[in-house]
Amino acid sequence: MFRLIAITSPDFWPGEAQRIVQLLAGDIQLVHLRKPGSDLESCAGLLASLPEWCQRRIVVHDHLELRDRFPLHGLHLNGRHPEPPVGYSGHLSCSCHTLEEVAVRKASMDYVFLSPIFDSISKKGYSAAFTAAQLDDAAARGIIDYKVVALGGVTLQRIPQLQRWHFGGAAMLGSVW
Repeated sequence: MFRLIAITSPDFWPGEAQRIVQLLAGDIQLVHLRKPGSDLESCAGLLASLPEWCQRRIVVHDHLELRDRFPLHGLHLNGRHPEPPVGYSGHLSCSCHTLEEVAVRKASMDYVFLSPIFDSISKKGYSAAFTAAQLDDAAARGIIDYKVVALGGVTLQRIPQLQRWHFGGAAMLGSVW
């Protein structure tokens, strides 16, 4: 199954909880709550405003302790939180920015993000890091597979190309908000 994942914008905004519900009621399987620099209670407030069925489809990037307060889908590791909490055995994903990193990290993760695949929509000046030839080669060698989710400039129109490169999913930020 090809995963469709939405990543929240870094800032909170009015109507965000309702939009998350709409996305999860549609084609989006998971929402990654990514609010770098936010405080714990603001994130908890957003989660508390969601119905439980939505909370179960949220993966948090920060304030990993929220897993103790809400029935979250899982945790996402990144530069701010490179290791899971001690004793954690639930769903894990992480961010990767090289094919070498993907080859190493995907074995211990439920899935990994690889970015940027295309020029970013939401981050100005954040350009694609891979050529089509590099992605063709990575797909042929099995580096890109069902555990690798494309991020960066992803739109619904680009999904057929991502599937040809054997990506297991697409994560979208700029195109869904």
